[in-house]
Amino acid sequence: MLTFQNSSQTSKNSKTSQDFKSLVAYSESMKPKHTNPFTATLGATPPLLVGRSDAIDDFGFALDEGPGAHERISLIIGPRGIGKTVLLNAFEDEALARGWLTLSDTATTGFVERLRSSIIQRLSQDRKQLKGLNVSILGIGGGLNWDTRAIAESTYSLRNALKDLLAYKRELDRKARQEPGGVLVTLDEMHHQRSQELIEFGATIQHLIREGEDISVVMAGIPSSIRPLLSGKLNSHGDANPVTFLRRANRIELGRVSDSDVREALEEPLHSAATSWSQDALKTAVEACHGYPFMIQLVGQCSFREKERISDDGSEISIDSAQRAVATAQRKLGQLVHEPALSDLSNVDRSFLVYMAQNDGPTKISDIKARFNKTDSYVGNYRRRLLDAEMITTTGHGEVDFALPYMRDYLREHAASLIVEDFDSP
Repeated sequence: MLTFQNSSQTSKNSKTSQDFKSLVAYSESMKPKHTNPFTATLGATPPLLVGRSDAIDDFGFALDEGPGAHERISLIIGPRGIGKTVLLNAFEDEALARGWLTLSDTATTGFVERLRSSIIQRLSQDRKQLKGLNVSILGIGGGLNWDTRAIAESTYSLRNALKDLLAYKRELDRKARQEPGGVLVTLDEMHHQRSQELIEFGATIQHLIREGEDISVVMAGIPSSIRPLLSGKLNSHGDANPVTFLRRANRIELGRVSDSDVREALEEPLHSAATSWSQDALKTAVEACHGYPFMIQLVGQCSFREKERISDDGSEISIDSAQRAVATAQRKLGQLVHEPALSDLSNVDRSFLVYMAQNDGPTKISDIKARFNKTDSYVGNYRRRLLDAEMITTTGHGEVDFALPYMRDYLREHAASLIVEDFDSP
């Protein structure tokens, strides 16, 4: 069939077509030339996880060795951005690869109830698979005939829920004629202020361990939130700390990774984008990371963006791109790591750090005492607090320095808003 258009229609169509082509051309120009292989999001698994292989291997061995293996109950401790959540993710992957079920949550208020509800929901959704299984689900029996109203009662505890989930998993594995797997629970952002829930959770896990259940628990938190839970005393009144299962847990204290690991983590992901570093750019990037895992992703991501911004062939990240990227990464680190870390501290803690930042390198405690104009015991108390929080580290007798990279620069930039002069009396 033939169609006819007048000249005005043709002109309009021609203009529309041209506008469309212009829009497409603009869209294409705004698209990244290649996908950025780096992931600068706190808690996100990087394209290449380096420096943690021993911890991951030991956890895998513990899952294989059966109930009672020490690493099955693990506690990951470290400052923000050091890779705690990433390691939790890696442990979950190890468990999933072995056919385990996994439950993950953040240890905020109500996490025990959320875990219980999550198990109930899982069993409810999977009830079709329960048919024919020789298991008394939810302690009631009958497989598919249990009353869902019963699980809403407070008497159906987290312990009951976990035992039913473990029984369900055993029967599924038996029916599938596969190696039996257990249940892994991961908890992020552990905090001593939620000790009552942790006591309940810990008692549950201890009972299940004594009963020989195939269960594993991995928890993570920053040092200042974890260390009170590890002490023998719960409070200043001298009450015994009932959270004993944490003190017996395998402790994984994360630190910085080696320069060789940093180099590998920066180089390897670029292969997928047909890109590489110039020698000088790579040296600059490695030095800028200071072995800090999150900084690796920030520097890598920002460097790749700078390269995409100026390069047509996309083959190499130049020294100029790397230098600009380091400055950008530094600013982002301040927003994402330094600012939240400082918000957890008291006014005096922050002032202590600001006084440290007046030095270009390690600071003598005697200098901080003079700047505070306070007694030895006063300054020593806040020194201990900041060491426990892993905000500072000792570098020699009577000297301390910052534990987080670029904290000195951040404090100098924001000193006016952080320092507090109305200190407590000595």
